[in-house]
Amino acid sequence: MTSLDVNTESEDTGPSGYAAARLRLLSEKTRSGPPRRAELSRLTDAWLAALLDAGLDAAGRPPRGVALVAVGGYGRGELSPRSDLDLLLLHDGSADPGAVATLADRVWYPVWDLGLALDHSVRTPAEARKTAAEDLKVQLGLLDARPVAGDAGLVTALRTTVLADWRNQATRRLPELDALCRERAERSGELQYLLEPDLKEARGGLRDAQALRAVAASWLADAPREGLDEARRRLLDARDALHLATGRATDRLALQEQDAVAAELGLLDADTLLREVYEAARTVSYASDVTWREVNRVLKARAGRPRLRGLLGGRGGRPGGAKPPAERTPLAEGVVEMDGEAVLALSARPERDPVLPLRAAAAAAQAGLPLSLHAVRRLASSAKPLPVPWPAEAREELVTLLGAGEPTVPVWEALEAEGLVTRMLPDWERVRCRPQRNPVHTWTVDRHLVETAVRAASLTRRVHRPDLLLVAALLHDIGKGWPGDHAVAGETIARDVAARIGFDAADVAVLATVVRHHLLLIETATRRDLDDPATVQSVAAAVGTLGALELLHALTEADALATGPAAWSSWRASLVADLVKRVAGVLAGEELPDPEAAAPSAEQERLAIEALRTGEPVLALHTEPVVAGAGEPEPVGVELLVALPERPGVLPAVAGVLALHRLTVRAAELRAVALPAEIGKGPVLVLDWRVAAEYGSLPEARRLRADLVRALDGSLDVPARLAERDAAYPRRRGVAAPPPRVTVAADGSRLATVLEVRAQDAPGLLHRIGRALEGAEVRVRSAHVSTLGANAVDTLYVTRPDGSLLASEEAAGLARTLEEALR
Repeated sequence: MTSLDVNTESEDTGPSGYAAARLRLLSEKTRSGPPRRAELSRLTDAWLAALLDAGLDAAGRPPRGVALVAVGGYGRGELSPRSDLDLLLLHDGSADPGAVATLADRVWYPVWDLGLALDHSVRTPAEARKTAAEDLKVQLGLLDARPVAGDAGLVTALRTTVLADWRNQATRRLPELDALCRERAERSGELQYLLEPDLKEARGGLRDAQALRAVAASWLADAPREGLDEARRRLLDARDALHLATGRATDRLALQEQDAVAAELGLLDADTLLREVYEAARTVSYASDVTWREVNRVLKARAGRPRLRGLLGGRGGRPGGAKPPAERTPLAEGVVEMDGEAVLALSARPERDPVLPLRAAAAAAQAGLPLSLHAVRRLASSAKPLPVPWPAEAREELVTLLGAGEPTVPVWEALEAEGLVTRMLPDWERVRCRPQRNPVHTWTVDRHLVETAVRAASLTRRVHRPDLLLVAALLHDIGKGWPGDHAVAGETIARDVAARIGFDAADVAVLATVVRHHLLLIETATRRDLDDPATVQSVAAAVGTLGALELLHALTEADALATGPAAWSSWRASLVADLVKRVAGVLAGEELPDPEAAAPSAEQERLAIEALRTGEPVLALHTEPVVAGAGEPEPVGVELLVALPERPGVLPAVAGVLALHRLTVRAAELRAVALPAEIGKGPVLVLDWRVAAEYGSLPEARRLRADLVRALDGSLDVPARLAERDAAYPRRRGVAAPPPRVTVAADGSRLATVLEVRAQDAPGLLHRIGRALEGAEVRVRSAHVSTLGANAVDTLYVTRPDGSLLASEEAAGLARTLEEALR
């Protein structure tokens, strides 16, 4: 047996020599990317070849009919620093099985001794072929089989046979591969939108790039080649840097490692890294979509092909085997359906019709069809630019596209992949593939905007101007591509874009207002006292008109639903609806009710009366799950009402007891309820909490009440118990939470001083806030707690003990005191 040609003359191919050469290579800063991966593969080949050649038989010769084969990523010469070595010891069956096993051990054990991960097998060509027929992943690995050492002819014969089997079985194996890709995408998500993506397993990652190679090897279809090799290179480079930065064989780009990976790649920061990764993933995902559509089209055509030839010898009975013409169904002017795709009609002239790209996209989305790759590329290369401002037809087609619902997404992605979106809307470039460093957000900025339009499409029946709602949904976060407050920047951009696409001055003003204030309703409803006239009047002043309020209401819901599951619930929806009702009344000229005269609810009054009668806390726990609009239990949990005669220390006591029982506070409201004199004397505090169990089931109300009584009389040391919990509370390693921040909302209320606390959510946070306020000798009029992901935003309405507002200096001092208490 003769080894393959490997340059080993100047290298020590022993374990120590290989380890040293490997370490030198990985520490070189001047060589990275494909050259480093190729050199690492070459070094590994030389070492493994030497190990195989050392396995001599009794006559001092290497055994015949044996080869060491690299498969998978190693077979492709794409070794990352911590990649597994995928090896097959192939033998023709003529050697003694014991000798083959001994030879395998001579290769496997040195690999293990160096701490390298190894995926190994020993098979004959027949066994390898049989295993490949039974295991799709084995067959995919063998498609990239490459001889490392030994009998190269044996490897060539196996690879030829495996490729022939793959092509002959393509109609059966490719649907299996498609299903495997879909299952993996369902499990790992879409790489191009994930904050902590898996570079290998997520949709658009390295596994999908490998699948496209397999499809091409089947000769059944081929992927769009433009940019695909560069996308694979970027993903591999990112994985190399991840391995070097972490020292681990990991493919997940975790938040705490992204800065180090960016530095390893010479990139500006983690955001630049994510954008490059997202761009690459989009290229792979788009190529996958196009390729699998073509595969399914070909398979469908083959399945429907008649088995018997016609009398004239042609396929399907047509002379000369001519293929029957595909049926074309008109969709819109210049657009037809053919083979399950929207394509351009034969008479279409993109160079003369500037509206054709939008018309084709709208027709495809409305029909629920993909826009063909050929059509998009022809439109991108030859379509005449739209005049500015756009003609009315172009604006209407954009609205139609946005209003199509879920089918809008793949059509928009097709336009974006070929640069048509940024050509029509140049401001889109700044948000394209832009990550959102907030775990509450599911999508990148650009995909979030499209998703918001999809959600808004289902709400268009609720508004008088659905066109303005859909365009506002597309533009509401467009300012995130600029520094500063994205809502302020977005207002300016929205004015420019709205004028560009042909809206009149009045509509431009409405769109600018809606974009500027797209967070106003949700933030006000969840963080402010809606019974305070100042709250409602400030919203009314910002919104200005009933039409804008109607649009904002729908946009708020669409935006939250497109953000993620933690951003919307039936409870939040009810708060926003309540605020909208009150603001609409102000805009219609109605007088706001006096909050001091507001009557408590029937249940609040019942609990307050019982608390006055007994002089002790009264609790009511509503354990029925609150159900959101989509039919899934919402994350806010259940409602807990607590009523007790007003006294010092109530807020920290209740918050502390809830923390001790591992109840996460999702939201809370605290207010004093004045009962009629004939019922009882003195105000009663009523606390309305939304809580959820960290894990397990909810505690019984009687246990909560018993601990609350003990906390109020001092027999339960809540701070000490929470300190014990806090010492053992697990924190994410490597992630430093930003410091807490407390601000005074100037003119937030005429009834109280408004403090806004932003901090990392943690057990006992509200208890610590309550203790700090008690120590400052201020009275809490109401508290509004909002938790999104790991961030808590608590708004506190406080007064002096006599009910008067704090002076500005007092308020600023209290804010500093709270910040110090929370550090």
